[in-house]
Amino acid sequence: MSVIRAEAIVKNYRLGEVDVEVLKGIDLEIEEGEYVALMGPSGSGKSTLMNIVGCLDVPTSGKYYIEDLEVGSLTDDELALVRGRRIGFVFQTFNLLARTSALENVELPLHYQGKPARKAALAALDSVGLAHRAGHHPSQLSGGERQRVAIARALVTDPAIILADEPTGNLDSKTGTEILEVLDGLARRGVTIVLVTHDRSVAFHSQRIIHLKDGKIEKIERTGSAATLLSP
Repeated sequence: MSVIRAEAIVKNYRLGEVDVEVLKGIDLEIEEGEYVALMGPSGSGKSTLMNIVGCLDVPTSGKYYIEDLEVGSLTDDELALVRGRRIGFVFQTFNLLARTSALENVELPLHYQGKPARKAALAALDSVGLAHRAGHHPSQLSGGERQRVAIARALVTDPAIILADEPTGNLDSKTGTEILEVLDGLARRGVTIVLVTHDRSVAFHSQRIIHLKDGKIEKIERTGSAATLLSP
């Protein structure tokens, strides 16, 4: 089953009196449980495609589906609901609330949805090896621990997609490797992951690398990664 399906996606931005075409007919399909990396130089359209995949933006033309839901026609409020329920975000800068505990940070998405949070948040922290740090504030955690909290927060709503945007970018190489091992473990459990990175060694943890150039998919590379389960 496809979790992500993009059909002839075009995205234009208006700069003064000129329309700039950033994405030029992207066709992409990602299956449930697949681990995919998006790569490309500045200006390739990688960030724009990431924003569309994450329901932070909508295409100018073409269609984008998450599972069976066509996203392009949704209102801003409906897009916010999709983001909250179907997508888990992991950012380079962690984006944790400084004055709340690790547990409270992970609970937050469920509070927004009006759902019971404590048990699910503890389970999410346990899944990334941080249940014993649940009461600690971000300032009391290492960079790697903070990123693990961010991953737990992304997982707690049981989303269709985990979108990891440069998740190792602010970490030293050893800690970055530990975070990639967490993502690898999630992939082996069948979590669908879209990893955005400029680092080829990071991208090779995925099953497929989608290379973007000048607003188009230049090539799709199978990695043969032993870190994850290979898709059929």
